[in-house]
Amino acid sequence: MEEYTSPFGGNMFGLLAAGIAGITGVYGHIKSREFVRQRLRYTSLVEKPAVGLFAGVGAMIVAAPIVALLPVIGAGTAIAVGIGVGTGVALGVKDTKNPPLLED
Repeated sequence: MEEYTSPFGGNMFGLLAAGIAGITGVYGHIKSREFVRQRLRYTSLVEKPAVGLFAGVGAMIVAAPIVALLPVIGAGTAIAVGIGVGTGVALGVKDTKNPPLLED
């Protein structure tokens, strides 16, 4: 039985791995930004300028052994999670400088 290859030159598992990496990166960004905006607003932690970098590197280090055990996804997913969490934290810190909006 022949393995399916896409017309773009890669195989189906590569496309699946790229999709999983993208989804986890975006999910990490959204959740970390929301967490920093809601829960860490009044802490002194958000006053440090490099907190996004530390959070991103920490998330990548935590995700690396987990994705190493999974057969389809690899190091790219750990990197995407680190970038997503790092940018989410950095933008969440930026959001804490503005007053909160009143919601219904």
